[in-house]
Order: sequence, then structure tokens, then C-alpha cells
Amino acid sequence: MKVLVVDDDEKIVKVLVTYLTKEGYMTETAMDGRSAVEKVRQWEPDVVLLDVMLPELDGWGVCKEIRRDSDVPIIMLTARDAENDRVIGLEIGADDYVAKPFSPRELIARIRAILRRVKPEGRRDKVGNELRVGEIALHQHNHTLTVQGNPIELTPTEHKLLELFLTHPNQVLSRLQLIEKVQGYAYEGYERTVDSHIKNLRKKLGDSSGEPRYIKTVYGVGYKLAGDPHG
Repeated sequence: MKVLVVDDDEKIVKVLVTYLTKEGYMTETAMDGRSAVEKVRQWEPDVVLLDVMLPELDGWGVCKEIRRDSDVPIIMLTARDAENDRVIGLEIGADDYVAKPFSPRELIARIRAILRRVKPEGRRDKVGNELRVGEIALHQHNHTLTVQGNPIELTPTEHKLLELFLTHPNQVLSRLQLIEKVQGYAYEGYERTVDSHIKNLRKKLGDSSGEPRYIKTVYGVGYKLAGDPHG
């Protein structure tokens, strides 16, 4: 597996590369935003570790550029007290975040969790296999989504969330259930994380935030996918 480390702090990059190499990952590094975007296109990593504060192009800009043509999992590296940074990152397509200062062991665990849900062991993709509720169709053989026949790109986390909703239509899923099943672990701030991903997913489904047809909010509990989006 290949991990791209994007940070302009040489000490952090060195520590991360050392730990990742020890765990068997191949690594490449980028010290600025423009180089990061180019590395993603040329090297095609399996995971991107992306710092927010970068020269040339900041982490948010890099995330937006990557999401134009890639669904590679992105883990943002943010300052511990910058909750707004985390929310912004999730809303523009990041899959997870780790607050600085962080434990390299925790980061490795996050990488393993995100790779498990993107490329689960023993998974068998069958051509033509799809999950469908109303106008929503998730094609599992190539990880694509269509709504009313129109193709829509999803991040790995959005894909996993929608897959969970489609296999449990009309069932209320709590935020804790969603984060544990999708991320593989729960951590401080998970509710904001789930809410950000749901917001993105609704936008891509063409849902109104005020009166969503597909993913409905069950106040005080969580969310559910309407079995009949017109009902």
C-alpha cells in the first residue's frame, strides 16, 4: 500500500515516513500543496495524509483539487484547537482527520481502518451487483452511484455510508452506529464528522437540507434512509 505524506514540517514528515515504512507501507512526500496534487496524479497513492497549513496551496485547496478526479482516501492533519478546520476538511471531501500533536500509532490505526473499508479483505465484487432504493442505485462492482440515472462521484466514506443506509432502509441509525460501522472506531468529535458526511451526501443526492427526500434526520437519535423517497 502507498501513502503520500503532505506536510511542510520536515520533522513530522521524517517521523511519519519512519513509522509507515516500519509498518510495511511505501511512502512518497510533498512539502507544498502544488507538489501534493501532482504527486497524487502521478503516483496514485492508496491514502493521502494531508496537512492543512501548506505553502503554495493550502490543504483545503489540495483536497478540492484531488476530489476533481480521484476518490483516494484523505486524512487531514489539523491543529487540535481548530475544530473549524476539521469540519471544513470533511465538507470538501476529506474522509477523516487527526489532530496535532498526534500519536503515530493512532495515525497508523486510522490508515488501517480506512483501508479496510475501502478495500475490505475477502470482498467479492460481482458484475451487475447493486443496491437500489427508489431512484438511488449503488453499483458495488465499480463503486459508482446513480440517482435518476445520473452518475455521481462519492468519496470512500460517502460510499460506505450510503451502502449502510441502502442495506437498512427505513431503519434509524444513530450517529454512534454510523461512525463505528463506517470508520471502525469512535473518537472525540465523531458527531460532527458524521453530520459533515451526511451533509455532503445529501448535497450529492440532490436532497434539500430543510426537507430531505432521501436521508431524513430523526431528531435526538440519528438518520434513516426513506424507503420511498417520495412518501
